[in-house]
Amino acid sequence: MKKRILATALAGAMALGLAGCGGSDTAATTAAAAPAETKAEAAASGDAAAAPAETQATDWAPSTTVSIVVPAGAGGNTDLSARVFAQYAKELTGADFIVVNANGASGSVAANQVLGSAPDGHTFLYGHNLVNVANIAGITDYNYSAFTLGPTFAKDPAQQLYVNAEKYSSLDEFVEAAKAAPGQLKACTEVGAYTYYEILAFEKAAGIDLDLIDVGSNSDKIAAMLSGQVDLMPGAYINCKDYLAAGQFACIGVPTEERYDLIPDIPTLKEQGVDLVYPDCDFSFYFPADTPAEIITYYENLVQQILADPEAAEGVANVDMMPYYLNAADSAAHDEEIFNTIKGIADELAQ
Repeated sequence: MKKRILATALAGAMALGLAGCGGSDTAATTAAAAPAETKAEAAASGDAAAAPAETQATDWAPSTTVSIVVPAGAGGNTDLSARVFAQYAKELTGADFIVVNANGASGSVAANQVLGSAPDGHTFLYGHNLVNVANIAGITDYNYSAFTLGPTFAKDPAQQLYVNAEKYSSLDEFVEAAKAAPGQLKACTEVGAYTYYEILAFEKAAGIDLDLIDVGSNSDKIAAMLSGQVDLMPGAYINCKDYLAAGQFACIGVPTEERYDLIPDIPTLKEQGVDLVYPDCDFSFYFPADTPAEIITYYENLVQQILADPEAAEGVANVDMMPYYLNAADSAAHDEEIFNTIKGIADELAQ
């Protein structure tokens, strides 16, 4: 069945942007986690096994400030994890790394800025799946293949599904209410964003029909939930944990294959009878096309060195993400897999 485009827009919420968080759990290499009994180890333990760094020789190094272009505003997990990288990269190398927030148009503002930059290693895009979902949604005419992929630095589980705790206490209760009122329960997302296709896939897997509302950024989604304007919100744990702890939100499930140690008390949708596994949020480096191999090798080495530092790994875990390394080749292969997965969802629902 062909799914309608977003039905409604809440007043004052026309801004577009990526939710802070996209793949499967395959990985060729992961960086070492922090020592025993740290938050970093707990975060990494639900993922691929730790492996020693395998650095390669390169003569390249930054000669000026490096701009890490982030397709999100300050304060979300994309921004915060980029700042962890910037901090430890400077400590290790002495070079200056700055985070440049360039939110808007489902990440294409940031992506276009990087595509138009010189392939000299001093500007790269940091994020998850943004260039893929924007292309699938028809917002851009390019995907990950327009860039030279660098390493992956961190992982966040696929965005969890949150509801108002006063209205619903479980997945079954929400699904039952949605089936009793087709097209009436409201779910917030963003046009052309990662969460849009997640909600479409959830509708299909659960056999329900929701009214999809474009409310904008993470903070706008949370405001809409707190005010009772929407019934369902996909969100990253870092943005929702305080509301969950306060009893304002209830989490009805996460679309992952298995539970993550990062969020061990949140059940998967599959274990509750809704057969949906959606790509996780893998945070990778996207460089301008034709960036030389020696530059990519430099960043592969740097990411491995940072994640092998227990304090740096703990810094990633402290923003409720998992230290996670893929080399450039594996990052590119993984992006291809994620692109095909989400495109398959879009194509199936468009029939």
